[in-house]
Amino acid sequence: MIALAGEYSMFRVADRLLLTGHSHQAWPDVAVEGQLEAFEVAARDVDEKWAHALAKADEVRAGFRRFLGGDTAEIALGANTHELVVRFLSALDLSARPTLITTDGEFHTLRRQLARLAEAGVEVVRVPAEPVDTLAERLAAEVDDRTAAVLVSSVLFGNSRIVPGLATVADACDHRGAELLVDAYHALGVVPFSLDGIERAWVVGGGYKYLQLGEGNCFLRLPEHASALRPVITGWYAEFDTLDAAADPSRVAYGAGATRFAGSTYDPTSHYRAARVFRFHEEHGLTAEFLREVSTHQKDVLARRFDEHDLPADVVTRDRVTPLDGFGGFLALRSPIAGSLRARLTERGVLTDSRGEYLRFGPAPYLADRQLSDAVDALAEIVSNLH
Repeated sequence: MIALAGEYSMFRVADRLLLTGHSHQAWPDVAVEGQLEAFEVAARDVDEKWAHALAKADEVRAGFRRFLGGDTAEIALGANTHELVVRFLSALDLSARPTLITTDGEFHTLRRQLARLAEAGVEVVRVPAEPVDTLAERLAAEVDDRTAAVLVSSVLFGNSRIVPGLATVADACDHRGAELLVDAYHALGVVPFSLDGIERAWVVGGGYKYLQLGEGNCFLRLPEHASALRPVITGWYAEFDTLDAAADPSRVAYGAGATRFAGSTYDPTSHYRAARVFRFHEEHGLTAEFLREVSTHQKDVLARRFDEHDLPADVVTRDRVTPLDGFGGFLALRSPIAGSLRARLTERGVLTDSRGEYLRFGPAPYLADRQLSDAVDALAEIVSNLH
């Protein structure tokens, strides 16, 4: 492992037990260079700043492509995945294909929006996420000629399980003419992402979590056939390339490529910050493969330390059936009092988080093994004091 803590001095990562790495990793110090550059360019160029800002956006797209295995597909950017998913959904013909298929283990962006669409009359089929090993097959079995799209994560945000076999879902979607949207947010930066077998999939994700980009940096990867779709939810940037052309009042125009899924005026500061952080990744060799190596080592440290304490399983336990390489970037501990344990850890200066019955320990590449062990030791002491 390499010593990185010194590159994150502003977040004081060496002095704090920041185990929320799966939710919000610290930013490297160089991120502030991007923040300042955005201001300097705006002050210097005023309204002419946009050419510079759009070039930064292209740097961000290139950064995301590296974590998508060097994929060359068009990429639309957004402040969050919700706005991108909504534009995607608005491009579907739900009158002809009224069914959306998803799982009951999706992040709140999909969970909430699809639940509200179901209330409004859209047919939403929720497939149980467990058992994860058969999830892809069970999703594929639900796809029929009424299916508009399948929406599923590559790594489940609640328990960190990697979803295997997504190519099976892609094949079913291709056969029936449905779309596949894969949420890769909890993969990028801890699990190398491959498009093998899912080349026609849409992929959504962002850099707020493992990539250390901060807020405002999300993307939608467009498959080649995306140019045939016309999102109903559309901002004026989606016709940016055609503003000088004579407008046809009878039909809304769209630009080429990813432009058709663009929104409207945005704050480009996040892209300056992200571009600088992506450059930091390259400067320090923080490739997808290396970050997976670090993540695997750190999860192993956490798991071994947890097992050494032999805590009562009715209070807190972990999945010991699934190999550690079957998980994403955090150690999920199951507990009926997960929220209470998280609160008590916070009081001791150990920052984790919880979702339902899962207490989540999220390491990051700037943390030392000693810090990981100290965090688990604090949990063990808390549990011991419960009895």
